[in-house]
Amino acid sequence: ELPNRTRERLIQRLGENGISNTAVLERIRSVPRHLFVDEALASRAYEDTALPIGQGQTISQPWVVALMTQAVLPPGNGGGVPPLGKVLEVGTGCGYQTAVLSPFARTVFTIERLAGLQRAARTRLNELGFGNIRYRHGDGFQGWPGQAPFDAILVAAAPADVPEALLEQLAPGGRLVIPVGPAGQQELLRVTRTPDGLQRELLSQVSFVPLVEGMG
Repeated sequence: ELPNRTRERLIQRLGENGISNTAVLERIRSVPRHLFVDEALASRAYEDTALPIGQGQTISQPWVVALMTQAVLPPGNGGGVPPLGKVLEVGTGCGYQTAVLSPFARTVFTIERLAGLQRAARTRLNELGFGNIRYRHGDGFQGWPGQAPFDAILVAAAPADVPEALLEQLAPGGRLVIPVGPAGQQELLRVTRTPDGLQRELLSQVSFVPLVEGMG
């Protein structure tokens, strides 16, 4: 059947492009991405491409979702199931990245500044049976101080620089994965809180919508 063949092709492509974590690949295989996009675009859901979801926002390409998920996970398998405790996601969007992250965390705390997108994502994820996700309509620049610190923070939109509030909410050993920079020149960074301070690594060149302050 077609979706399965397209899905397998996608998984193969991600594997060839540096996604080595088998649990992440399995997650991309099993999350029904076509349910997170407009019906008119469902036939393209398993292409490795970003798609519009309305209100000027996009669903990230599967390779980027996989890369960011792989990048926040502890090296090895982290020894625990799930390997992460609290994870903060900034930019719920349609909820696809949230769904991919869910089994890797005890709880995913997800923030979205656009109320309509946030409501739709919550409804969709509830219908799909996700029980470990908490939602907030809020400003991602502020993070979620009442639930900090987080073992991982994943940001799905690009600020000019890493917001200070997010760095402050990172637990010891925690990883923040975030695209930074102006359109056309964005870099995906991983910032790890080590005993010696914050360590920054460049993961890839990427293209995201800008991270906007305030709420809509």
